[in-house]
Amino acid sequence: MSSRTKNSRFTGSTIPQNSKIDNEKSGQEPRTKNTIQNFSSSEFPDFDICIIGGGPAGLEAAIVARTLGAKVIIIDDNPGLGGQLIKQTHKFFGSKAHYCGVRGVDIAGILSKEVKGSDIDILHNATVVGYYDDDIIGVLKDDRLFPVKAKTYIFATGASENTLAFDNADLPGVYGAGAVQTMMNVYGVVPGKRAVVIGSGNIGLIVPYQLLQAGVEVAAIIEIMDKIGGYYVHAAKIKRAGVPIILKHTIIEAQGKECVEAALISKVGGKYECLSGTERTIECDMILIAIGLSPLCELLYQAGCRIDYIPELGGHVPYHNEDMMTTKKNILVCGDLACIEEASTAMLEGKIAGAKAHEALYSRTKQGKKIVRQAKQELSVIRSSPFEERITFGLGKLK
Repeated sequence: MSSRTKNSRFTGSTIPQNSKIDNEKSGQEPRTKNTIQNFSSSEFPDFDICIIGGGPAGLEAAIVARTLGAKVIIIDDNPGLGGQLIKQTHKFFGSKAHYCGVRGVDIAGILSKEVKGSDIDILHNATVVGYYDDDIIGVLKDDRLFPVKAKTYIFATGASENTLAFDNADLPGVYGAGAVQTMMNVYGVVPGKRAVVIGSGNIGLIVPYQLLQAGVEVAAIIEIMDKIGGYYVHAAKIKRAGVPIILKHTIIEAQGKECVEAALISKVGGKYECLSGTERTIECDMILIAIGLSPLCELLYQAGCRIDYIPELGGHVPYHNEDMMTTKKNILVCGDLACIEEASTAMLEGKIAGAKAHEALYSRTKQGKKIVRQAKQELSVIRSSPFEERITFGLGKLK
């Protein structure tokens, strides 16, 4: 991503005039200008709200904003909508209002169908590569770079998997757990026969169970802390399947010549140092790293938003208030970008962001006020759980 400089200007191709912006329909070639100076020109589509990210938060934001009457576009870098939901084959739990008993992939279908039936513009397979001084974003699609301008932006860019440094971490067979989940559940590819998983958060517990369902042996789950990080409901399924969860251990080396053949692990002490003499080898052909996520806030840096470091929320996050509004009056955030949490809370944040973005443009409506009030009430209930103490503490730092 290019860095933002003062008075930077966008140069690229334009979106075809009067064209529906949908990956499945855009057969026209964009017209080209060598230098574009006037970004408010009528040749650019006039959007009220541009939503970057087509995951659960972004989809709910789009649905609400369009329901309230705004002209909306969603830009997403995937071929289909749904974000992380499309690879989640497990059933959600909680309340019926939050899709209890429904698989994530099916929730993605429900939301996508509603979006496509709501006259919302969709730009698939497109990446936002920059935020420019005139509040224009640069979009890269099919090797063409063009601008999109909206009155208000909702960033729902999600998060990326954290990595871990250890010897031979670049051997083929070392994966992010989310990448393996995508390979299996989206593309039907089983990447190995015997796995070692590093990390016991929810992803570190859910993905191994899905590996077992696909016929892959899970040798062990390794956790550096003295307790399991994810929900007990997920850990219980793993334990019943006979997979050992080894606490107070970490990986120190991936072993193998051309690809992963084993993982060397070690017990850790009180300062998380490896204890000599406790090393042992576990044979495997893949190592999954499941040590959390980090919000994708690079574009918010470019836009000039205030970014705070709050470990409880996932690390560096854009400052936002309870209405999901940042320090830039025309930019809102929602989902994992705002706080690493669950899909249910991401969708509620998306509803708030969509309603508040519409309100900022067209003033408050009774319907919008009701949507925000209900979403905030549901968020409050979810975050009153003991499992949400870390999140609540982190949100308290956003002052």
